[in-house]
Amino acid sequence: MKAIVLNGPGGVDKLEYRDLPIPEIAAGEVLVKVKAISINPVDVKVREGYGVYAAVKNANPIILGWDISGVVTESKSDLFKAGDEVLGMVNFPGHGKGYAEYVAPPAVQLALKPANFSFETAAATTLVALTAWQALVTNGKVQKGQRVLIHAGAGGVGHIAIQLAKHLGATVTATSSAVNKDFVLSLGVDRHIDYNGYNWSGQQPEYDFVLDTVGGDNVANSIAITKAGGAVVSIPSGISEALVSYAKEKGVHAQFMLVQSNGADMQQIAGLLQQGIFRPHIAHVFSFEQMREAHLQIATGKTVGKVVVIV
Repeated sequence: MKAIVLNGPGGVDKLEYRDLPIPEIAAGEVLVKVKAISINPVDVKVREGYGVYAAVKNANPIILGWDISGVVTESKSDLFKAGDEVLGMVNFPGHGKGYAEYVAPPAVQLALKPANFSFETAAATTLVALTAWQALVTNGKVQKGQRVLIHAGAGGVGHIAIQLAKHLGATVTATSSAVNKDFVLSLGVDRHIDYNGYNWSGQQPEYDFVLDTVGGDNVANSIAITKAGGAVVSIPSGISEALVSYAKEKGVHAQFMLVQSNGADMQQIAGLLQQGIFRPHIAHVFSFEQMREAHLQIATGKTVGKVVVIV
C-alpha cells in the first residue's frame, strides 16, 4: 500500500512516500481502506517534533495522521462489517498511522459515516468535532442560555464549536480577523469580535464558558472575562500554575484539554452531522501526492475551516 512516512522531525521534506505492507488486524480491530484524511495543526506540530511527537518518535516507521474516513474491508469486531463506511479520529494522542491507503484502528474508536455525506466531509469532521464536543459538553457542560466565547471562530475547531454551542442553546460570541467576520457570522454567532487591536483589559467578566484555541496571552484574557463559577478550556498548550491560581482566585475553573479518541463521542457527532446540526467548511482539498502542500497550507495559520487530503 501507499503510505507517507515521517523520516525524523523537521520540514515537509521529512514526509516520504513509501510502499508498505497492508496492516494485519488484531481482535477488536477493523481494516479500513482510507478514502479521505483531514489535516490539522497538530499534524504540523508533530511533524516538526512538538506536540505528541514523543508518543510516536520510537515507532518504525512513523506514520502521521489521525482523522480518517473510509470503507471497512475486514473486521474482527462485532461493531462493523466489511462494506461499512466509517469515520473516526484514531489512536490519538498515540500513533494514528492515518497517512496510508489502509489503517487498522480499534473498532471502538469509529462510527458509521452518515450516508448523505461525502468521505471528505466525514474526515473533516472528526478531530475538530471531537475537540469541540469534549470541550463544550464533557468538560464545559455548556447549558442553554449561557454565554459562550469561542476564540478563532474561523478555524477548524472554532467553526465547529460555534455550531455546537448554538445547538446547545448558548448565546455565542466569536473572535476572528475582520476578513473572516462574514464567515463567522454565517455560522450563527450572536456577536463578533475582531481580535486585531481588541483591548481585553478592563472588560467585565461576562462569559460562562470560554474555549481558547489560541494560547499564550489569550489564556489570561480568557480567564479575566469569565464569570465566577464559569470555565475556560484551552487546547493549544498547557496552563501555567500561576494562571491556574489566578483562575481559582476569580472562582473560575481553567484547564488544558487534549482531545482523546472516543467512539461513543464519535457516534454522537455522526448523529449530529446526519441531522445537519453542524457541517465542516472545507477550504482546501489536496491529493495524497500533495501532502506536503497540505501541511504548508495548515502552517500558514490562515486556513478558514478545514484541509482535506483525498487518498
